[in-house]
Amino acid sequence: MVVGGGRAIRWDRVGRVALLVVLLGVVALYVGPSISFFHTYREAKARRGEVSTLQAENKRLRARRTALKSPVTLERESRRLGLVKPGELPFIVKGLPGDK
Repeated sequence: MVVGGGRAIRWDRVGRVALLVVLLGVVALYVGPSISFFHTYREAKARRGEVSTLQAENKRLRARRTALKSPVTLERESRRLGLVKPGELPFIVKGLPGDK
């Protein structure tokens, strides 16, 4: 059918263009969530690394707490800090190499 003495409407081309527009619209709807997914994935990976680091530190601190419950370790650490038992006579030696 000819409209106004000009060219006929090519419905097959109109259909293809409409299909292309719909397809581009669907792709555009997936772009935002896809970007959000990748950002979330990266963030989760970083958080998993932090969790594993904190778990290792927690394990180390629990082992240290267990070790400090031992009387031998407690006395050794106390001596390292310069503490003495009641009744002991402390001696301070100055001028050793490595003293400041």
